Amino acid sequence: MCRAVKVLCVSTDRGSLLELKRASVSAEWELTSGAIDASDALVQLDNDRPHFLVAFGPFEELVATVRERYPAMRIVTDRNTPGADVVATSLEEVRDALLGAPRPGGPVR
Repeated sequence: MCRAVKVLCVSTDRGSLLELKRASVSAEWELTSGAIDASDALVQLDNDRPHFLVAFGPFEELVATVRERYPAMRIVTDRNTPGADVVATSLEEVRDALLGAPRPGGPVR
């Protein structure tokens, strides 16, 4: 069974979320609807079960919560944040940060 790799983008407002999603989009994975606050991001994490989180903005608590709940999730942020796997200092670096990540494996849950 093949499953799509999913990416959840989180940013501070709708405009920056759209920019982040445009920077993250690829034929190799599927984007979730995205979020502009931590509570909506956590709901999407629980419902959509994305494999990657891309958080641009002051989301330190979200990253810590995600790292605790989903220790294997790949997390990309725009700043040095405890729990992040990769720092993408610009939108241009986001896709490369995701492309460099190993694909999720193991049994389908």
